[in-house]
Amino acid sequence: MSHDSTAAPESAARKLSGRRRKEIVAVLLFSGGPIFESSIPLSVFGIDRQDAGVPRYRLLVCAGEDGPLRTTGGLELTAPQGLEAISRAGTVVVPAWRSITSPPPEEALDALRRAHEEGARIVGLCTGAFVLAAAGLLDSRPATTHWMYAPTLAKRYPSVHVDPRELFVDDGDVLTSAGTAAGIDLCLHIVRTDHGNEAAGALARRLVVPPRRSGGQERYLDRSLPEEIGADPLAEVVAWALEHLHEQFDVETLAARAYMSRRTFDRRFRSLTGSAPLQWLITQRVLQAQRLLETSDYSVDEVAGRCGFRSPVALRGHFRRQLGSSPAAYRAAYRARRPQSERPVDPDPAGAGAPRPPVPADPASLPPESSVPFQTRRTAAPVPAAAGVPVQRGAS
Repeated sequence: MSHDSTAAPESAARKLSGRRRKEIVAVLLFSGGPIFESSIPLSVFGIDRQDAGVPRYRLLVCAGEDGPLRTTGGLELTAPQGLEAISRAGTVVVPAWRSITSPPPEEALDALRRAHEEGARIVGLCTGAFVLAAAGLLDSRPATTHWMYAPTLAKRYPSVHVDPRELFVDDGDVLTSAGTAAGIDLCLHIVRTDHGNEAAGALARRLVVPPRRSGGQERYLDRSLPEEIGADPLAEVVAWALEHLHEQFDVETLAARAYMSRRTFDRRFRSLTGSAPLQWLITQRVLQAQRLLETSDYSVDEVAGRCGFRSPVALRGHFRRQLGSSPAAYRAAYRARRPQSERPVDPDPAGAGAPRPPVPADPASLPPESSVPFQTRRTAAPVPAAAGVPVQRGAS
């Protein structure tokens, strides 16, 4: 599922300054950036496909810092333009950032702020969201990034409403996407916004990709927590919770184990992980259920009990909200993709251990009743990021 602002929020109506042109797309590259993510906007916006019915963009490839720019595989790139070229662009794309722990160059951040002030559309693909956040362009806005980095983004920039479930988030004049392939999804969305469904469909056919994908990053998540949690006293409580998901306990139990009041525990947990503890706990139980559906022959009712849900009805409701499918449909789709000989038996009959990480089901293989329709709406309210996983809905 993806958040889409084609409902024309006020921010999307801002006019470009006189020197900027809507058809010009500037791609901002940095040394150390992954070459795959960097190549996505270059391919989408830099190749003339007018013969296929795709309107042409004018591409400016800009160095965000002094070169040569080294990328994955030891390759060196020389960008033909510098930061000054961004001043002509109606769209500025940051395809990736080399490290979520290091600050981007201040000169590049200033150029992005200036572009946004002059009406340019700013796009961050994958870890490019960290650059946009460092520039202050995501403050009080919905955003996404690769699910693995979402907890860190939420913790480091608490004013950003990070949703790790979405493939991309369109907030009008600032857009962000999840990892790698989701960058293609967002670039296609930009073409669709600018030139309509027919143009985006023609481009998708040339790229041999779906014109738009349903679902979100939920199927690719694991239990990852922010790196910083390892040194925090609350880490012991989190570890205990993960090891006892088969038991029925609530947030009050976790607060008691941390020797905190519920209110203090909620505040401390949210500051550490970017998520409310109840939302995080429900998500972990759903992920545990996902693993058991993949790795065991337990009935749905048994899975509910082994994941700490008070009833199968509770499991089904939370499972569908987070994964867009019923537990039974998810299991059927997962097993349909694997030969009988490769289907594992239950690795933990007692239900107390941590089963091995899941192999995500292909959303395209889910039955029609489980598919999630593409939504055309702007994020209506802040959605906190869970600790490496999606939070319960009330967007890899």
